[in-house]
Amino acid sequence: MLYYTLATFSKTADMIIGVAGPYSADTEAQRQANLNRLNEAAAILLAKGHIPLIGINAALPVVDAAHVPDRYQAIMDISMAVIDKCEALLLIAESRGANMERDHILAKGLPVYYSIEEIPDRKI
Repeated sequence: MLYYTLATFSKTADMIIGVAGPYSADTEAQRQANLNRLNEAAAILLAKGHIPLIGINAALPVVDAAHVPDRYQAIMDISMAVIDKCEALLLIAESRGANMERDHILAKGLPVYYSIEEIPDRKI
């Protein structure tokens, strides 16, 4: 488990980084495992001094409460709005939605990282 302290994290974080990867899966257990991977990557980014954002984490509670007719589209609309606010993206694995997020960041001329090791620690 990662922990961070005020000594390693401050309001002067380098980047707001979206974390993208698959969510959809055949079973609830697989979907939860996918969410866990996204959140674990985000925790590492936070420890490195960045602000991580995950679109699916923002979308799921809203979509569940709204009972929308097109669940996938609503999730993607929210996820894309979240990713639009990011300064970079960490793509941990490809999927239809994650690739849309990647393509959006690339179209804005922003960096896409394919491993956590590529992302520098916060500048001090």
